[in-house]
Amino acid sequence: MRIALQLACLFALVVAVGGWSSCRDSSASIPEPQSSAQVPEVKDVTLPGIDTSAMTPRERHEYSSLVSDLLAPCPNVPVSIAQCVQEKRACGACMQAAKSIAHAVREGASEEQIQTAFKARFDPSGLKVIPLAGSPSKGADDAKVTIVEFADFECPHCRAAVPMIDAVLAAHPDKVRIVYKFVALPNHVRAEPAARAAWAAGQQGKFWEMEHLLFERQDHLEQGDLERYAHILKLDIARWKVDMESPAAKDRVAEDHRLEEDLKLKGTPTLYVNGRELDIEADEILEERVASELGVAPAGAPSASTSPAPSASPLPAPSSSAAVAPH
Repeated sequence: MRIALQLACLFALVVAVGGWSSCRDSSASIPEPQSSAQVPEVKDVTLPGIDTSAMTPRERHEYSSLVSDLLAPCPNVPVSIAQCVQEKRACGACMQAAKSIAHAVREGASEEQIQTAFKARFDPSGLKVIPLAGSPSKGADDAKVTIVEFADFECPHCRAAVPMIDAVLAAHPDKVRIVYKFVALPNHVRAEPAARAAWAAGQQGKFWEMEHLLFERQDHLEQGDLERYAHILKLDIARWKVDMESPAAKDRVAEDHRLEEDLKLKGTPTLYVNGRELDIEADEILEERVASELGVAPAGAPSASTSPAPSASPLPAPSSSAAVAPH
């Protein structure tokens, strides 16, 4: 109950503040349209739980066409998104997809943009590989859901994401794994030494304790502050200092930076859930995505629900989704 209440409060906070944002560095083919004589007219679709009242007639027609043409994102449900929602088929992602398309239409996205984003979000070909070996992780290696987090210790949005990630891990023990990737944005001069300090703490089994301390106190990340945190965690200070300045620590941060560039990350935090990017800036909720991957109702949802609650988030912009690599 405590976890459910915590998640419910966090969800409310996300909505209230307009969703997570991100820290940034300051520095599919579409078929040719057929003639109107060849394409049967699509009647406007009304789906339970989808509010289209604010749409113009043109937008409503475009939305109806998309949800009628695009197949449900579950391979074992070979019907359209509209039919999937109407018949309450066993595919929790259908409602999420329908709401995402509705939002994208209202935001003025073109049909091509929506179809490309839909493919990036749901099509298996949208997956890439994120190597996990050598990165700090928490949770079972064989967990059904792996979250890969790219975060910068000076980023306030990364700090804000910590309690929600913790709540998701607590809500699904032994089913979710978190893997941490270091990002040091050029305008955050203390992020790189903080990353090495956390990595060095990890060599003594205290990465996550140090990670939480650094985010809690991210306004104080000078070298003296980092040493004080090492003392708080009762680390072997001499060993910690050597590890922090070691080639291995610098290589870890540099390797994650190369991966960040390969994936063309837009900002921090960036989260991947089983290889697909979570659209944080568009208010996509981590718990709902994780629950969908697990095939359960989101923590905090009414117990009578037998499928994941729909996400109100729009489709993500086409981006580098990545599948986690075995290690």
